[in-house]
Amino acid sequence: MTAKNKKKKPRKRNAASVATLSSRIRRLCLWLLSSGALASQLSSCSLGPLLDGWQQPGPPSGTVSSPSTSPPSHATGFQGCPQFFAGGIAPRVQSAPRLRELCYKSFAILHNGSTRTPVFVAERLNRQSLQQAQGLARTDRFFADARLPGAERSELSDYSGSGFARGHMAPAADMPTADAMAQSFSLANMVPQNPRHNSGPWARIEKDTRSYVMRARGDVYVITGPVYSARTQKIGSGGVAVPAHLFKLVYDASTHRAWAHWQENSEQGKAGRPISYGELEARLGMELLPGVQID
Repeated sequence: MTAKNKKKKPRKRNAASVATLSSRIRRLCLWLLSSGALASQLSSCSLGPLLDGWQQPGPPSGTVSSPSTSPPSHATGFQGCPQFFAGGIAPRVQSAPRLRELCYKSFAILHNGSTRTPVFVAERLNRQSLQQAQGLARTDRFFADARLPGAERSELSDYSGSGFARGHMAPAADMPTADAMAQSFSLANMVPQNPRHNSGPWARIEKDTRSYVMRARGDVYVITGPVYSARTQKIGSGGVAVPAHLFKLVYDASTHRAWAHWQENSEQGKAGRPISYGELEARLGMELLPGVQID
């Protein structure tokens, strides 16, 4: 047999070389995971059990996450502040562009850059936190939240001369520290609210909620937000959307009871009887307490 017709024998790799190459591949994949290049590279990385139980780290508290792009629903995460949600699980809302998760000292906001207002604002209240809040002076220093892009946030000028109040979703009176109080005046925590409704029926609902929390045995979770009509009024050069209604959901984690307030955002808005959690969900089309037992 000539040398030309001889079949080449497969080369045997040295075991040490294989181990070295495998180690390098693992280090490369771990670097890709930590640097955020996970999606495009994971399929080429065979890490097996090395990645079992590994989770990509979420944004630290106080950071803004990227807008949601996942259809058809947006399962909010809030990795930096799960303590503001019952069971540590944030509400599930309909997917939309320009949704951003914001963590603060004493509340969390899912912000909608299209309306330049919150989708919802979540708090965890208890007797101790409200006792700490008592006696703190209001700062009344409203500010545009620089963590939001200019094209998605409301500005002080939007409210000036509009005839609408800057209505807190997480009330300043709920804040247990000076830092939390200051943060509550972020315009990301505001909606354009009828002044009489803001200082009248809505203020009474906020006060009644605090009174209940002071009697409760443990944590009470409160989720507040705006509701818009098909023909939404807007104010300011930024076009900040004016809600037709406001809602406030109260969930007592000790008794597993939940109820909600539904208020028209007008001079005629009245503090009527609460509605059930089921009715609120049906009206909003979002799951505010996923995985939570409701009695």
